[in-house]
Formats: sequence, structure tokens, C-alpha cells
Amino acid sequence: MRIGDAKQTYQADEAIWTSSTQKFWFSLLLLILLVFPFLANAYLLYLGCLVGIAVISTTGLNILTGFTGLISLGQAGFMGVGGYTVAWLSLNTGLPFPVALLLAGLMAAAVGILVGLPSLRVKGLYLAIATLAASVFLHFIFAEWEPVTGGMAGLSLEPAHLFGFTFQSDFRMYFIIVPLAVLMVFAARNVFRTRVGRAFIAIRDRDISAEILGINLLRYKLMSFALSSFYAGVAGGLFAYFYRVVTPESFPLAMSIFYLAAVIVGGMGNLLGGILGAAFMTLVPEILKLLTAALTPFYPNAPVFMSPMLEIIFGALIVGFLIFEPHGLAEIWHRIRRFFSLWPFRN
Repeated sequence: MRIGDAKQTYQADEAIWTSSTQKFWFSLLLLILLVFPFLANAYLLYLGCLVGIAVISTTGLNILTGFTGLISLGQAGFMGVGGYTVAWLSLNTGLPFPVALLLAGLMAAAVGILVGLPSLRVKGLYLAIATLAASVFLHFIFAEWEPVTGGMAGLSLEPAHLFGFTFQSDFRMYFIIVPLAVLMVFAARNVFRTRVGRAFIAIRDRDISAEILGINLLRYKLMSFALSSFYAGVAGGLFAYFYRVVTPESFPLAMSIFYLAAVIVGGMGNLLGGILGAAFMTLVPEILKLLTAALTPFYPNAPVFMSPMLEIIFGALIVGFLIFEPHGLAEIWHRIRRFFSLWPFRN
């Protein structure tokens, strides 16, 4: 056999092995997600739902920041738009939750387009400040537009319902949140197989070159803002249905920093990184709570000492990953896969 033929045969075998392995692990993941709610206790179910919501919002922000290169600190504001839209529709129209979630995503996308208008003229730190200002403005609307948002008291809403079935427990909400998270991650994956997704990446890598190649920068930047905000709106709607109450304090600035940290820690421009980052950053506060509970018998002032540590840890994680592992947890996962690539399935 010639060297060229041997190389082609190896590449074909590699592609087949990779495809079959991915199908195996994906099937195993789906099985674990399906079995998990029947084996988990109430606390783990609660965490599972939070991770699912975080995955949706982080995936949306990753589309904007990781794949298009547009830094945003307005994710909490867009989630708030989705949350308040769902709450208002639930109280005033009684629409089924799938319709309310879709409208929440569309409303957030419309707001995202307005916020994204300056992106043609400003970028980098200036765009981050612009999105931060938009988030502060939206927070002001949530607090002051009392006839619609309920002011500081917020809005309470009924549990999600569909065809006479009410999703009023974490167990039932799990079967809304997690399947929707899986669906939206795969939708985002397919976006980057299209011309739109490739345009996003071209803008991130070199916007001037992308414009020379005929890519309409404003159009695709606004599309990225709209898509990212749509994901945030859906996540905010699920957040509202999960907690069944929304207030201005439900979507603080710290939440925007949380999701940006999840994108950076997980790996910008990598959908797997968004999933890993969302899960990791959601579990960090819970690990901190467990650590505080463990230290309290030996150090009674541990709660006082540990209470401000969450923000410090978030900041340290962002700085640490930017310096030591800029590709995030996704790259660490790929290294582990490469290390074990010869075991146990291959000859």
C-alpha cells in the first residue's frame, strides 16, 4: 500500500472512530441526564435546574463574546427582559409557557438589537461600557416602571402549565429546563455550520478583513446581539418560571459578571467551554457554602469571613484563566482526551 493510500485509510478510520465515540459519549450523557432526576435529592435537582439555565445564558453570551468578539456586560439585563416578559404575560394573558418563552426571547432579542447599534462604531472596552450602561438602564426600568414591572416588589407568577399539566416542582421543571438547554446548545452548534456563523467568526478574527470580503459588519453584529439576547431572554424566562417571582434584584450586575466569567473560565469561542464554564461557576458558590459550613465548628466567624469571598473568587478565576489557561476548561478537557486517546477503546 502506498503512503498516500495508507494516510487516507488512517484518516478515514480516525474519522469513523471519532464519530462513533462521540455518538457513544453523547448517548451516555443523554442517559445520565434522563436518569439523574429520579436518583437525585431535592438539592441536586435544584442545582441541576440552575446549571441548565446557566448553560442557556452562557451559550448565548459565548455566541456574542466568544464567537463574534463583542464583549458584553448586559447579559443580566437581557435575562431580566425575558423574565419580566414571561411574568407579565403569565399574569395578564395566561399563555402557555412555550409561547411565553418564545415571546420573552424575541423581546430580549429586540432590546439586544437596540443595545448593539453602537457596536459598529465602538468595540472592546468601550462596547463593554456601553452594554454595562444598557444593563443599568434596564435595571432602572425594572425598578421604576411599576404598572408593568411591579417596582421593587416585583411580580409573582403562576407555575408553568401546558395541556392542563402544571410544572410546579423542581422535578417537573427539570424536564423543561434541561431538554431545552440541550436543544439550544445544538441549535447554536448548527449556527456555526452556516454562513452566518462563519461570518461571526470572521468578524471576531479580523473585522476589517471580513468587511473587505463583503461581510456587512453592522448586520451580522446586530444578528449576533439578537441571537445572544434571545438565549438570555429564554434563560430569564425559565428563571422566572423556576423561582415564580421576579424583582429588580433578581438580575443584578453581578449576574452579568458571573456569565462573562463562565465564558472565560469555560473557554471563549467553544460551545463545550460554555457548558463546562456554566456548570463550574454555578457550583463554585455551593462549594463555598459547604466549605463555610465545614469551617464554622472550628472557626465561628467563618460565615462573616467567607461572605465576601465569592466576588474575590470570581475575579481570581477570571484573571487566573486568562493568564494560565486562556482557552479555559474546554482546552483542559481536550488535553485529557488526547492523553487517554489510546485507552481503552483503541488498538
